[in-house]
Amino acid sequence: MSAALLLWAVSAVAAGMLLSLDIDGQSLLVEVAATPETRRLGLMHRDALAEDRGMLFVYEKSRKVAFWMKDTKIALDIAFINKSGEIMQIEYMQPFDEMHTRSREAIRYTLEVNLGWFAKHNVRVGARVKGLPK
Repeated sequence: MSAALLLWAVSAVAAGMLLSLDIDGQSLLVEVAATPETRRLGLMHRDALAEDRGMLFVYEKSRKVAFWMKDTKIALDIAFINKSGEIMQIEYMQPFDEMHTRSREAIRYTLEVNLGWFAKHNVRVGARVKGLPK
């Protein structure tokens, strides 16, 4: 990860700032998890996630990733996004499930939102996400 991106991500999270994304015309405010510590914590231990909010996990380079829901109370949709901003895979994750949800291919970003958000906004595999940090 570039020093500038790391500094921006740490500053944004520390300041409680949100990044605005556009997914096929749908606006979404996301917290950024761009460090190993923030990615490890993710949305664990939270009681709720506001409507049209989410968490964006940013990786230094494209890679395959796996997520689980240990200590996560909120049912979530998860999208695996490539470096071009295309959603490659969408999965559903249930609270406290310790089974791993894996990306089928190398991705650069992962986006978690409330369960049903993608369906409600008619966002499918192939949709483009704009506003991603580079």
